[in-house]
Parts: sequence; structure tokens; C-alpha cells
Amino acid sequence: MKRLDIKINIFVITALILLLFFPSIAPAIERAPRIDDREIVERLTRLEEGQKAMSKQIKQLREDMSTQTKQLREDMSNQTKQLREDMNTQFGRIDSQFDRIDSQFNRMSAIFTALVVSIIGFAIWDRRTMIRPFENKVKDIESEIAQNRNKLHSLIETLRELSKTDEKVAKVLKSFHLL
Repeated sequence: MKRLDIKINIFVITALILLLFFPSIAPAIERAPRIDDREIVERLTRLEEGQKAMSKQIKQLREDMSTQTKQLREDMSNQTKQLREDMNTQFGRIDSQFDRIDSQFNRMSAIFTALVVSIIGFAIWDRRTMIRPFENKVKDIESEIAQNRNKLHSLIETLRELSKTDEKVAKVLKSFHLL
């Protein structure tokens, strides 16, 4: 493998040396025909016209791009405005729903408060109506006791007088701690 590389290198080097010392071996270069001034002027004018046409096309492209850019900006602006309007309407709907929920909550709170107050009122009324007959009976009994107190005192005094003469009565009064 190394031998082949060496042979190739030697061949290339000898070929280069031969070309340097013997230029007639090198392939000939074909010369271009001479161009006169008129042809140069014609070609230059064509080049200038081509440049002007390209310049016009570039200007047209720039104008087209600027109009398209303006159109895109307007479209984006319109879409942004539309999105904002849509968002505002959605927020308005959400606000109205919150208002409805708030009013329903207020109604529910008022109903609950009314129910609690009415139940407490009913309980108080029920207790009073249940206790009133007992209060009346206690008042009647107290008034009856007040009326009969004098009679009772006089009865006890009479029994004490009787106990002085009767032993059985004295025993009974002592058992009730009335003597």
C-alpha cells in the first residue's frame, strides 16, 4: 500500500516538473475575440436597463410587502379588537352570573334567617302556652293557701288547746312537731 502511494507521489511530482520546464506540453488556452467599443456600450446599456428593471421590481416588491404588512397589521388589530370585545362580553356574562348567584345567596340567607327566627318564636310561644296553665294553677293554689292560712292557724291553736286536756291529740301533734 505504501509503495503505491509513493509511486503516485513520484508520478505527480514528475508531471509537475515536466509542465514547468516544457510549457508546450500544457494544453493551450483559447483566446476570446476582441470586443469593440460599440458592443461594450450596448452591453452596458442592456445591463443598465436590466438594473433599472430590477430596481423597479424591487421597488414594487417593497411596496407590495409594505401594503401586505399594513394589511396584516390591520387584520391583527381587528382580530385583537374582536378578541377584546369577546372577552368583555364573556366577562360581562360571568359578572351577571356572579350577580345572580349573589342575589340567590342573599335570598337563601334571608329565608334561612326567617325560618330560624320563626322556629325560635314558635318554641317560645309553645313553651309559654304549655306553662301558662300550670302557672294559673299555682296562683290559684297560692291564693287558696293564703285564704286558708288563717283557718289553719286557728285549727292548730284549737288542737293545741285540746291537747292540754286530751293525751291522744297531744301525741299526734308531737309526732308532727306541732307542739
